[in-house]
Amino acid sequence: MSTSLTAQSLRRFVASASCALLALSLMATPAHATDLVVSAAASLTNAFKDLGAAFEQQNPGVKVINNFGASDILMQQIVRGAPADVFASADQTAMDKAIAEKAVQASTRKNFAANQIVLIVPGDSTLPLASLKDLTRPAVKKVALGNPASVPFGRYTKTALESAGLWDAVLAKGVMAQNVRQSLDYVARGEVEAGFVFATDAAVMPDKVKVAIRIPSDTPATYPIAVTASTAQAALAAKYLAYVQSAAGQAVLARYGFLKP
Repeated sequence: MSTSLTAQSLRRFVASASCALLALSLMATPAHATDLVVSAAASLTNAFKDLGAAFEQQNPGVKVINNFGASDILMQQIVRGAPADVFASADQTAMDKAIAEKAVQASTRKNFAANQIVLIVPGDSTLPLASLKDLTRPAVKKVALGNPASVPFGRYTKTALESAGLWDAVLAKGVMAQNVRQSLDYVARGEVEAGFVFATDAAVMPDKVKVAIRIPSDTPATYPIAVTASTAQAALAAKYLAYVQSAAGQAVLARYGFLKP
């Protein structure tokens, strides 16, 4: 019981600290009359930077401020009052939580992209990993994972490993990443023998990591987006959502490997 409470307290502390840091960061950013704060899953980093820049070009005077991180942490930040106009999650669970907490406007929720979980290894790895069961080999000592309780890619990974009857065995070798980009970094730096990420993240570092296995899933890795309940710029936020779903926005996402939902 005490361990559980301690872990829960730690998560609350991290979320509160993250919220405070975000607020301070935004306060330090030069103010614009039409700032638009977009809190988006870490796996969307590269694509959303380009989307934000393109949106700014089409809307002179608008400044898109991106806040990237683990979907659940971003959701908790918004619930605790961190400024945000748009929330984009890497899975449905995080968005469901946001709606349950009344942190977003449920009527604006839309799926805008899809992804796939892959197992990656360092670019110079010679390990013969042809199936998930190969992760139980003695040569595989550490595997980068996401915590299913706090990050979408961790939930997708757990589902796949449970389906293969390997969750406990792989978890014993697990090195927990706070978000998918940290898992990518662990593998790229050779700190683990393998790691799970989204396919789009693996594509960011083709010279440092390579895909060993593409993980089939009965549950599509779809990304929902919504306007926050606290926004003072609902019309502008809705316009951003429309742009993300437009042909131009979808072309940017496709360039980074995202699929249509």
